[in-house]
Amino acid sequence: MSKIVASAAIRGAEKIVSEAEDFLSKVIKEKGESQRVGFPETAFYLPLAYALLGLEAKTVGDLTSIIKEAKSLLREVPSENLWLPYLGDALDCGIATLLAEEIICVLRYLYGLEPQPDCIGFYTDTWQRKYGIQLVDGRMPGFAAILGAAPNNKIAVDIVREFQEKNIISFVGGSSNGRSIIDQLKEEDVEMGWETYIVPYGRDTITAIYPLNWAIRAALTFGGQKKGEGKNCLKYCQDRVFAFGLALGPLDDLKYATGVGAVNMGFPVISDTDIPEIRPSGITTYEPLVKEFDYKKIVSKSIETRGVKIKVSKVDIPVPYAAAFEGERVRKENLHVEFGGKVSVSFEYLRSKNLDEVEDGRIELIGPDINSLSKDQRSMPLGILVEVAGRKMQKDFEPILERQIHRFINYCMGVMHIGQRDMNWIRISQGAFEKGLRLKHFGIVIHAMLHSEYGAIVDKIQVKIYTKLSEVEKILLEAKEAYEGRDARIGEMTDESVDTYFSCTLCQSFAPNHVCIITPERLGLCGAYSWLDAKASYELAPSGPNQPILKGEILDTRLGQWKNVNDFIYQKSNKTIEKVNIYSAMELPQSSCGCFECIVVIIPEANGFMIVDRDYPGMTPCGMSFTTLAGSVGGGVQTPGFLGVGRLYIVSKKFILAEGGIKRVVWMTKQFKESLVERLKKRAEEIGISDFMDKIADETIAVTSEELLRFLEKVDHPALKMPPLI
Repeated sequence: MSKIVASAAIRGAEKIVSEAEDFLSKVIKEKGESQRVGFPETAFYLPLAYALLGLEAKTVGDLTSIIKEAKSLLREVPSENLWLPYLGDALDCGIATLLAEEIICVLRYLYGLEPQPDCIGFYTDTWQRKYGIQLVDGRMPGFAAILGAAPNNKIAVDIVREFQEKNIISFVGGSSNGRSIIDQLKEEDVEMGWETYIVPYGRDTITAIYPLNWAIRAALTFGGQKKGEGKNCLKYCQDRVFAFGLALGPLDDLKYATGVGAVNMGFPVISDTDIPEIRPSGITTYEPLVKEFDYKKIVSKSIETRGVKIKVSKVDIPVPYAAAFEGERVRKENLHVEFGGKVSVSFEYLRSKNLDEVEDGRIELIGPDINSLSKDQRSMPLGILVEVAGRKMQKDFEPILERQIHRFINYCMGVMHIGQRDMNWIRISQGAFEKGLRLKHFGIVIHAMLHSEYGAIVDKIQVKIYTKLSEVEKILLEAKEAYEGRDARIGEMTDESVDTYFSCTLCQSFAPNHVCIITPERLGLCGAYSWLDAKASYELAPSGPNQPILKGEILDTRLGQWKNVNDFIYQKSNKTIEKVNIYSAMELPQSSCGCFECIVVIIPEANGFMIVDRDYPGMTPCGMSFTTLAGSVGGGVQTPGFLGVGRLYIVSKKFILAEGGIKRVVWMTKQFKESLVERLKKRAEEIGISDFMDKIADETIAVTSEELLRFLEKVDHPALKMPPLI
């Protein structure tokens, strides 16, 4: 390692550890050692201290142990004549820096100093799991932690836009010469937030700890690593978390120290400053520290240095196109035109045809385009009809391909798409319109992306776009008939009606021992993959993550255990899980990776289960929040009494069948219950308890087990009279 870099990093570490120690002494005097301390919505306390040292910091007094460890990692600044043959001293100081920065930030929360203006601050466990499926399926191939400010606003925007186009999330913050990239992006009206893959963390170098402790939680959440397994956690980050730092502007000692801490986690740093480079060391995959002065090359240099694998579909449209724009919102003040929602009739419908009935690449517009709007007109009717043909195309694949229209259109910068079928809502921004975006480009996008992702089953694609109301309404009648038929078809499928289930090992890139089993009545725990989706995936990629499993001999009908399924899971879980009961939450339940939409949790005193979804931040009757629960359930382990599931599995007839099914549900979050209200009412009728919805408590009724029990007894909940769970 360069002596210049090592000396700067060691000096920076000494300074920041001293600052953390002084701050802690101040807080102890003002608030006392018993003062509770912690970051919002996390089960991992101070994540780096928890992962690397195994320390659970709950109070101000607990932070003294972390300071002690940080001080023990400090080293002497090397003398001028000393040759440094290895990285050890500087790397130790890098970890000391990260531990100290974590302490400073968590203490700032006590004083309301975090999050800083226009920043998110600490990244919660909820967001990590929310984006988990994008991490593991490759839609989000990596992360860039950008620190400082670009030479001008245009360069700042160009850098984050290029990362967006490559579906790489940019954590932005820090400052250089009193200027932050956050301000540069704000001044150019760049929308920031998780949905746009541009996430502001803070305005100083110390807050760069936020993306780093977000990264270390991947080892704990998805990788099944335990607290205190520091070496394993760092190795996991190096091998599986494709993050890197991009330092813009001059580097000081603190930036060097923070950067060396990132390097110790396996994350290289790329700088636009003339700094000493560090060549391969074994700590990172390739070079730990490199420089790139050409801003047109700095993004590609960063990707190359970290070894990020990019999959980009080039689509010939006049606006940037990438998954990073999927969550973008088009607000009223920036609106050019909208379709559907509450303003007009709008639908999207995909149907299969014979090969001779489809002309590949044909895109028709029936009606006026969006450049024909009158001065005050802001809405139009819209019908998108996609017709596909292919030798391997099947009727069952139609709804799967149709659902992708939502995603494909959302990838256009300046376009917002919500919903599906005849309940969609699409907005096009004035900026996208001015760049030349027109309705024909929706057809271009759909054609290109269906060929790109589903070429194994689709040979020809043509798109017809209707804006003439009479034509929209005419095609909509056929579409509604098809929607109803599909719902009936899927609703009729049962686990008994098929001889094959499917696996899903997408999440093994993060949770190496986890295997999901998908059946017609049990979708994947991430909620993104149904049995039909998995079947289609196998057709598309026979050697991919969704493999068929012939059910074969059933070992237990009540528990849902098959010999072939057990054999498959044993091999694919790296021989860590021998048996799985698909229908049980208590006996050898399916493992969880961390991407689950909800957690089913036993409440022993209520003889039932509560269900908490990942969007609920509050306390639950089991005494733990979602984030705390998720920290125990993920990582590919079997945890009796705790089960990660997809939200729609709750209304399946096979939901925890071994324990008595939905009648065991005693508590759900209010918002989650309301989102499933019609389906839950239907299940209530099926089990013969028409008022069952009223018997399920939520957070407005109970957040403790005592409150819950009083309510259950009052409403005579059926779980109280069922056989004991334990």
